Amino acid sequence: MDVPCVRVRPSEGEAIRRELADADLIAEEFEITVSDGWLYVPVARPEAVPPGLEVVDYDAPERETQTTPADILGFEPSYERLGEVALLDEDDPERAAEIARAIVDSDLPLETVLNKRSKIKGETRVREWAVLVDGSADGRPTETVHREYGCEFALDLAEVYFSPRLATERHRVAAQVAAGERALDMFAGVGPFVIPFAKRGAECVGVDVNERAIEYLRENARRNGVEDGVTAICGDVRTVAAEYSGWADRLVMNLPHSADAFLETAVTLAGASCVLHYYDIQHEDDPFGPGERAIRAAAEPEYEVSVETRRTVRSYAPHELNVCLDVRLERRE
Repeated sequence: MDVPCVRVRPSEGEAIRRELADADLIAEEFEITVSDGWLYVPVARPEAVPPGLEVVDYDAPERETQTTPADILGFEPSYERLGEVALLDEDDPERAAEIARAIVDSDLPLETVLNKRSKIKGETRVREWAVLVDGSADGRPTETVHREYGCEFALDLAEVYFSPRLATERHRVAAQVAAGERALDMFAGVGPFVIPFAKRGAECVGVDVNERAIEYLRENARRNGVEDGVTAICGDVRTVAAEYSGWADRLVMNLPHSADAFLETAVTLAGASCVLHYYDIQHEDDPFGPGERAIRAAAEPEYEVSVETRRTVRSYAPHELNVCLDVRLERRE
């Protein structure tokens, strides 16, 4: 059957396969195939494939030995995978339980299944989860280790915010980082921006109000061998800004809905030349305008403001888009 596949030359195949596996993008239920001088790697989420890789539809054979949840259910269930945990978003408890049983009875390496019980809420942006199947060895079903693009992130979904859907976006930003940069993530969480930045040789500071997120950030710095390049601070970034005034070559502001309230702090943190990655959620009629105007209002005339990238990250809700502005701030003499 036709499935989305990354098409590459066989000489590049192993490197690309590893990159896709690190991002948890390979569709394990289909075979990787070579045909007519091309290697076809089936992918589970084509929209998350890194830019620059070609995605085509290809008649990839199914793995004969693997039973999928769809084989058991008779329909294709919707779920996300985070480490060894499957995440559902089902309103019907009976349907959720049926899907959970099929996932653990399949040949997928998923033994724990959670279902969303609430929206993201509170200052720490966490949500409640219903444990449908607990396959954890230590009785902590919401804790897992997620891998993306060569990095490992330990986290507990019941205590911290984390979205696997943003892996490609994080990789896009990390690819811009150069060794020796000074980068500060104003809402760092468990370190999905900070850790890959540090692995590229940047000196990094991660700030977050969630004490548990900061504990995981420190653990993840050790786990990825970059603890010497990462400073983790628990607190409101507005209270930290004075200590790092004029310090940053790069700032990450991934706090959609609220980032504009922290732009004065971002200007305080920015060095003479600084790239700001500003995330926002706005109506599709003008997704970039409000953020751009807010940045200019906060930074001008002290800085010359130039927008380098206007990027739609994903659809957030009907008629609402999650977007990113990559903005360069150059201090005027």
